[in-house]
Amino acid sequence: MVHRSADMKNKVRRYRNRSRSGQGGYTLVELLVVLAILGLLATIATTQVLRYFASAKMSTAHAQIESLSSALDLYKLDVGHYPTSQEGLAALKTKPATAENWNGPYVKPATNLNDPWGHPFLYAAPGKHGEFDLSSNGPDGESAAGADPAVRNW
Repeated sequence: MVHRSADMKNKVRRYRNRSRSGQGGYTLVELLVVLAILGLLATIATTQVLRYFASAKMSTAHAQIESLSSALDLYKLDVGHYPTSQEGLAALKTKPATAENWNGPYVKPATNLNDPWGHPFLYAAPGKHGEFDLSSNGPDGESAAGADPAVRNW
């Protein structure tokens, strides 16, 4: 029994000496490899989230255009015509001087008349593609010459 106790004391001393001398931790190379792997995983996850985020904004823009188109139709039912291009979409929130039977607001006061990227929706009445054109140029806010807008009601 004495032999085992002395053997255990030697093991404890060796463990203490080894941890004091720095032999018990991780090497710098091991830590760098772990950090590189974590960085790679974070990069992959971030790109997937950004792709999802971009498509979600496009879906939101489509839904907003549908909602505003419905509000414009209600405006026309009450007033007899769509708001002019000069009156714009603001006519859905506040009564224009030319709208006698206005029964609005046709959108909630908190409704933002900007697209998901912060640019105002483009509205024209009469439109080139229908009684009114409602569109958004997308993330950059500009469309190329002759190109259709990124999101539109036609």
